[in-house]
Amino acid sequence: MAKRQQPAGLPSPEQILRFIEESRDAVGKREIARHFGLRGADKIALKALLKDMTDEGLVDLAPGRAFHKHGGLPKVMVLRVAAVEGDVVWAVPDRWEGAGAPPRLRIMEKGRKGALGLGDRILARTEERGSGHVAHPMKKLQAGGETIIGVLVTDTGPGGKPVTWLRPADKRARFDFAVADMGDAAIGDLVRAELSGRGPATRARVIDRIGDPFAPRSLSMIAIAKHEIPHIFGDEVIDEAERAAKLPLTTDGREDLRDLPILAIDPADARDHDDAVWAVPDDDPGNKGGFRAIVAIADVSYYVRPDGALDREARRRGNSVYFPDRVVPMLPETLSAGVCSLKAGQDRAAMACHLVIDKHGKVTSWRFTRALVRLRANIAYERAQTAYDAGAPDAGWDDDVLSALRHLWACWTLLAKARAARAPLDLDLPERQVILDEQGGIAEIRVRERLDAHRLIEDYMIAANVAAAKALEAKKSPVMYRIHEPPSREKLVSLKDYLETFEQGFALGQVITPAVFNRLIDGFSGDDRLPEIMEAILRSQTQAYYGPANAGHFGLALGSYAHFTSPIRRYADLIVHRALVDSYRLEVPGKPKGLPAKTGLGEADAKGLSRIGEAISALERRAMEAERETVDRYVAAYLAGKVGEIVAARITGVQPFGFFATVDGLGGDGLVPVSTLGSERFFYDEAARTLDSEHGRVSFSVGQRLDLRLVDANPVSGALRFELPDAPEGGYRNRPPRRDGVKKAGKPMVGKRGRPANIKHKGRKR
Repeated sequence: MAKRQQPAGLPSPEQILRFIEESRDAVGKREIARHFGLRGADKIALKALLKDMTDEGLVDLAPGRAFHKHGGLPKVMVLRVAAVEGDVVWAVPDRWEGAGAPPRLRIMEKGRKGALGLGDRILARTEERGSGHVAHPMKKLQAGGETIIGVLVTDTGPGGKPVTWLRPADKRARFDFAVADMGDAAIGDLVRAELSGRGPATRARVIDRIGDPFAPRSLSMIAIAKHEIPHIFGDEVIDEAERAAKLPLTTDGREDLRDLPILAIDPADARDHDDAVWAVPDDDPGNKGGFRAIVAIADVSYYVRPDGALDREARRRGNSVYFPDRVVPMLPETLSAGVCSLKAGQDRAAMACHLVIDKHGKVTSWRFTRALVRLRANIAYERAQTAYDAGAPDAGWDDDVLSALRHLWACWTLLAKARAARAPLDLDLPERQVILDEQGGIAEIRVRERLDAHRLIEDYMIAANVAAAKALEAKKSPVMYRIHEPPSREKLVSLKDYLETFEQGFALGQVITPAVFNRLIDGFSGDDRLPEIMEAILRSQTQAYYGPANAGHFGLALGSYAHFTSPIRRYADLIVHRALVDSYRLEVPGKPKGLPAKTGLGEADAKGLSRIGEAISALERRAMEAERETVDRYVAAYLAGKVGEIVAARITGVQPFGFFATVDGLGGDGLVPVSTLGSERFFYDEAARTLDSEHGRVSFSVGQRLDLRLVDANPVSGALRFELPDAPEGGYRNRPPRRDGVKKAGKPMVGKRGRPANIKHKGRKR
C-alpha cells in the first residue's frame, strides 16, 4: 500500500482496520468519526480515506454503509437459515456477492433451541472464530419470497382469456407458475421473479427483467442469470485495464525470444490465445536424441497486479465461462483479446518455461523467465494436423512454420511415449460442439473431433504445469496445486456393484491406479457398452480442485501438478505466475502510474491460498454447470423443430419414475416417464439399474439403444421428453385432474407410498 500524507488528527488505515476488527457492532463512517473524535474538515478527509481504503481492497462496504475487513463478513448482516442438523443451525448470507460459494455460519441460539427453522431470515451479529464465523441472532425478520429465473409465456385460460405463466429455467422444475405481476416485462422475456403463496395459490411476481433469451446468440443469458455470473465490467475495472494495456514492452528484465518460430495451436473458434510452443533437437552431446522446448504463456501478471481493481474482479469471477454464443471473460477484452492474447507478428509479454526433454520423453530440467515473444503463426488444430500429415505448408505460412511443426511433433512423440509409460486415466469421452451460423442460429451440433494436434498441445501444457509446480517446490514457495484425489471407497463399491451387472469383476483390495481403470476400458474395446463403462468410471472419480496442500493428481498419474498455462482465463494460473515471479526474482523494473507496483504474489495471498483455492474451485464448478446447461438448451432448441419425430437414443439413467435417454450424436437428457411404458407393473432394480416389466417381457437398462419419439423439447430449461414409438398419445394411463394451480398437467398417478402406481422397487438397498 502506497504511503499517503495523513492530515493531522486523522487515524491511519491500520488504526481504522483495528477498530473495525475489534468492534462488536456495525461500523460506519459516523462510528469511526465518533471513536477518533473527528469533526469538520477531518470528517471530509475521513470520507476520502475510506474511499481509498475501499478502492485498495483493505475494506469492503456492506449494505447499510457499514465497513468490514476485505474478504471477511460485515459485523451485522441478514442471514437465511440453510440447514438444521440436530441442535445445530447453519445460515448463509441472505444476499452474497463475494467470490465463490456463500460462507456457512453456525447460529449461536443461546437457550432458543428450535426457535429457528429452515428458510428463516434473521438480523445477526457475526463473529470470526477459528477459520470461520459464527452468528448471534439479534432479530427475526419477515420471511423473504423464493426467487426463480424463467421465461414469460402465455396460454388461453378459462373463458378464452389469456393467462401469463412463468416457465422456470431449471429443468428439475416440474411446474410453470401463474404470474400475478409482470412489471415492465413482456411475453418471451427472461425474468427474475419472486414466488409467494403455497400449493395451488403460488404466484410469481416479476422483480427484474433480464432480456430476450431467444434473440440471436443469447441462450446463454439464462445460465448467466440463473447462476448469477458477473458479465459486465465496472468503469473502474475498464479504466485500469486500459491503463495496463499501455504498459511499455521492452527487453528490460525480459529474455528476447522474438527470433524463434514460436507457434500457437488453438481451436479455430478460440477467443483468446494464452499459450504457444517451440521445440528443437538438443545440440548438447549429453542429451543425444532429446529436445529443448519452450512453452510461452501470456504474462498476465504484468498487467493484472495484486490488489488492484482488475485483480479483485478477476478473483470474483474466478475463470472465464465459454458458451456457444459468447464468452464471459475473466478479464476485460482490452486484455483478454488484446495485449494478453498471443497473436502472430505482434510483440507480446510472456512467461517462458524452458524445458529439456531426454530421448525417453522425460523432462530433465526446467527454468522460467519473463520474455518478449513474437509468434510466427496462429494455427487451428485442424490446419496444423493437415499440414503435418501432408508434409506441406499451408497457404500464407512462412517457410519455417512447417519445419517448426515437424520439430514440435518429433518432440511430442517422446512426451507421448513418457505419458504412455505413466499410464494416466484414458477416458475418451465425446465433447459436444454447437456451431452457430452468421445470424446466430444453430447450424450444426456435432461431436468435436479429437486429433493428434490436440494431444500434442495437451502434453506440452502438462509438462509445463508439472515444471511450474516442481520449480515452486524447489524454492519452498507456496503452490496453488491442481489436486485430483483417488476415488473414495464408497464410489469404488458402487462401481463394483455396477460392473457386476456386466459380469465384470472388480477387486476392491487391489491398489487403485489409473492403469486399473484403463485395463477395464481395454476389456470393453469394440463393445457397444464401452461408453457406459467410461461414464461409470468417470462417475467414480473425485472432483478436482485447487489448494495449497499437495495430494497429487490421480487422473494424470502425477505427484505434483499446478495450473500455469491459462492465466487469461483461470485465476489459479495467475496465482502460480505470481508465485514464480517472487520465487525466481522475475519482477520487471519500472513504476507504472496508477497501477500497483509489484507483480508478485505478496505475503497476504501467499498465506490465504486455502481460502482462495476454495473460492475459485466453487467458481469453476459454477462455470462448468452453466456451460453444460447452455449446451443442453441449444440441443433442445435444435430439436424443437423435430418434435414428433423418431430419434435414435441411448438410455443413460434409470430411476423409479422412468428412464433418461440421450439422442445419439447430439446429447441432451430426456425423460421417458414410467407411466408411458405400458399397462404392466414395472420393478426397479437399483443395483442393476434396470426397469423390468412384471411378466419379464420388457426391460430397460443403462446403455440400451432404442428408438424413441421426441414428445417435447424445451429450450428454456434444456429438458427433453420422450416416449416409446408405439405408446398411445398421452401415455397408457390417464392422469389425474390438475389440482396444483399451475399450467402443466399434474403428477402421474401414484400409489399409497407416493410412487407411480405401475412401479415397485426390487432389491433396493437401505
